[in-house]
Amino acid sequence: DKRVFPTLFAKMSAAELESLEIVLEKINLSSKSNVFAGSLSHGQKQWLEIGMLLMQNAQLLLIDEPAAGMTHQEMDKTSDLLQVLKKEHTVVVVEHDMDFVRSLESPVTVLHQGSVLAEGSMDQIQNDPKVVEVYLGE
Repeated sequence: DKRVFPTLFAKMSAAELESLEIVLEKINLSSKSNVFAGSLSHGQKQWLEIGMLLMQNAQLLLIDEPAAGMTHQEMDKTSDLLQVLKKEHTVVVVEHDMDFVRSLESPVTVLHQGSVLAEGSMDQIQNDPKVVEVYLGE
């Protein structure tokens, strides 16, 4: 039943509670399980959103600029989380912070005007003449 009232007052099954505990552990929010989302830090809110995807058993995680507005410590934890998740899920990250992208240790695809401009490792991308021309104006 997906109506508003029943959804607001639904009780979680034992299996759902167990899944929730596993997800909270995975996203490093176990200690915040009784805290309102509004009082979480920006990074913790990002992790909570990822956790919401995990609770839906999503196989494809589309993550848009996860590092935006995060502290360096939160960025490191987010990178670690995404590296764990990519072992079990398909993870697509849209990000402009190249240091963060490098920390993910994954193949990189650069888009320009809706088309693939380059693909490869971060080192290959940063040394690709097309990428340098388009994004650095050289």
